[in-house]
Amino acid sequence: MGTAAHVVVVGGPDGLAEQAVRRLAELERRWSRFLPDSEVSRLNRAGGRLAVVSPDTALLVERAVEAWQRTAGAYDPTVLPALVAAGYDRDFAAVPADGPAPAGEAGPPPGCGGIVVHRPFNGVVLPAGVALDPGGIGKGLAADVVTAELVEAGAAGAMVNVGGDLRVRGEPPEGDTWSIAVEHPLHPERHLLELGLVDGAVATSSRLRRRWTRGGRALHHLIDPRTGQPVAGPLVAVTVVAADGWWAEAATKAVFVGPAGGPPPPRTHVATVAEDGTVRLDPALVPVMA
Repeated sequence: MGTAAHVVVVGGPDGLAEQAVRRLAELERRWSRFLPDSEVSRLNRAGGRLAVVSPDTALLVERAVEAWQRTAGAYDPTVLPALVAAGYDRDFAAVPADGPAPAGEAGPPPGCGGIVVHRPFNGVVLPAGVALDPGGIGKGLAADVVTAELVEAGAAGAMVNVGGDLRVRGEPPEGDTWSIAVEHPLHPERHLLELGLVDGAVATSSRLRRRWTRGGRALHHLIDPRTGQPVAGPLVAVTVVAADGWWAEAATKAVFVGPAGGPPPPRTHVATVAEDGTVRLDPALVPVMA
């Protein structure tokens, strides 16, 4: 998933934290587009043929398609060719910071309309020419899955944070809520929000971190499905609070792509930060005062 993870386990049998680390590594092996033998890579090479995958990967595809449907395509996991065309063709740590202009542009992605998941045998069909980038939604879903499994295994509470996509369940280490601080994207030494969660998720997407230059043009990893190009506009970061990590993450992308001032995705609380420092918050979110 190209990032760091942070796990907190409250109570329960010994070894649960180690179990969580192993489980995250397993999901990485199944879902990473950068590993040629991952299940996602195998799906992307299938060329329209049925591929049988693990229940984890079938769930990932189902959630990605559901997020695409819920956002009317503003979140689109089929942007992988556009990401590769823009230069994000390997783990970000290995992406050159500068380089020549891309040889061509991918154009708008095909969308999820033809993707089929066959339960109960976990068969998946991606139409020919469709390739998935599980990216952010995979991080959010991994946090959902692993926290659920920790509580089922006997933990009184659990928190999993995968690269800023965070899910909490059950009892916090102290107090009545999990205390979550969200960094201000323009002032990393400050907090934008300080949240108290009982059971829920937080995800943040920013165009300030995963960026590079090609042919003198600044590019980043947030692709607009309408154009196949990096999202243009005033926003630099979007934070979403929701019940589940996969939906919080997908909703951040939908806000980036959607019209400024438009309605937020359903069942979310949204905070946005613009280049000029303007902060817009859902009324349920209380900002940290400078």
